[in-house]
Amino acid sequence: MITSFEGINIYTEDTAALAAFYSEVLGISVLFEGYGNFDGAKIGFNVNQPGIMIWDANKWNKLTTGVVNLVFSCSNLDDTYEMLKARGLDCNPPVTMEYGGKEMNFNDPDGNNITLLQGAYVE
Repeated sequence: MITSFEGINIYTEDTAALAAFYSEVLGISVLFEGYGNFDGAKIGFNVNQPGIMIWDANKWNKLTTGVVNLVFSCSNLDDTYEMLKARGLDCNPPVTMEYGGKEMNFNDPDGNNITLLQGAYVE
């Protein structure tokens, strides 16, 4: 029986660099760096909640098998955009969507799509 959602696996050629992007540029905590030499890492907001598990594609012999789109919530997307620009992220500014929320999209260094969202998809 399925009891909970653990998170999303991303496989990469450079686990430490991808974990650094999420922690240093986006400001999301590295909750653990497991198995030594960044063979795997979990990033997220709380160790007891779902997160993103980043794995060494060479060691674990896996590849992402589809489009990955990670969605994160922001309380103030305009301020977040300015902060990310100051950290060197090359991205377009947020846009207001038909449903009334704001979104901003960009890719991580491995090409995984990231959406930052201000305002819920459903209320």
